This record gives sequence, C-alpha cells and structure tokens, in this order.
Amino acid sequence: MSTSLIYRSGTVYEVLMRGLYGRHYDGRFQPISALIPAGASVVDVCCGPATLFTKHLQEKSVDYRGLDLNEGFIADLTRAGGRGEVWNVHADDPLPAADYLIMQASLYHFLPDPEAVVGRMLAAARTKVIIAEPIRNLATSDNRVLATIGRRFTNAGDGAQEARFTEPSLDAFFRGFGSRVSYRALIAGGREKLYVLDV
Repeated sequence: MSTSLIYRSGTVYEVLMRGLYGRHYDGRFQPISALIPAGASVVDVCCGPATLFTKHLQEKSVDYRGLDLNEGFIADLTRAGGRGEVWNVHADDPLPAADYLIMQASLYHFLPDPEAVVGRMLAAARTKVIIAEPIRNLATSDNRVLATIGRRFTNAGDGAQEARFTEPSLDAFFRGFGSRVSYRALIAGGREKLYVLDV
C-alpha cells in the first residue's frame, strides 16, 4: 500500500504540519513534554518523525522508544540519537512496556474501533497513557478541495483514512474510560485535545 507524499519525508511532513498549525505548532508538543519527568521511560506509538523526542524530550534524558510503520521516520529517529522500531501497531501484538505511553494525532487511524489500541497502551503503561488527537481536520473541512486533500494525502501506509474525530465524538469515546481520564485540555490553539489516562 503506497504511502502519501506527506509521509515519505520527515522534512516534508514537518513543513506541512508547521503550515497547518502556524504559530501553534510548538503547542502540540510542549504540554505533552511537561507531563513527562526527566529520566522517565516513554514509548511513543505512531511516533512519526519523532519531533516530540528531538525537540522536547531528548534534553530531559528520557528513555525513549518510538514505534512507527514508516521506515524512513524510524531511520531519521535513529540518526538523531533516538531509539526507534518499525512496528505495525494495527497488529494485535502487545506494546512495549514503559512508564508513559504516548500517541499523538494518530488515534483516527484506528477508527472505527480505537478502543483496542488504547487498551493495549494501558496494559503496557506503568504510570500514564497520554493521547492528543486533532479535533479540527482538513479531511472534515467544509471546503471540498481542502477535504479532498486531507483525505487523499494523509495515507501513512495503512490506507486512506476518511474518518476523523470531532471534539464531541472524541469526548464521547474517552467517556468510556471513566475515572481513568485524569486530565483533558485543548492544545495547539484548539486544534487538538489532550487526554491523560491513569493506569
């Protein structure tokens, strides 16, 4: 299954994401980094180009492991001094254990049944699961051209993903985890919503 242009290069991905988020781009990572103490172990599920590690967590000396289907992203992470592994998260294999398991802007890849992957993250985490997910998306834009771009050019190698979360649908999903949800907040200028789940 072919990967879209956006996912073929970490540099292209970063440029496009910076264009999409504008001045709120760093606001995608800072709130997550603030939740991770120095020296903690972290598994970043669907890590992409691992910007969270290279720009925010590396200086905190965390024991970081990034998992992604994209071999190029994992190679870039390794060259940057991180530890990465090519990993198909859609497979039913248990995820590696760590203090914190993180997923950023990737939960929609597991629709219509994302509960299973969150369950595997909770099983592997020793302290917390941190998930941030877009709630304002190109793919659901009222502008037909932008919506087509958002759907067609965001294939990470696991198929085109047409479904996306809105804030109400994401809140409804996380209500299923009850009291495990210890924190929620809008981040990145309101484009993403952050959830913290206790194990």
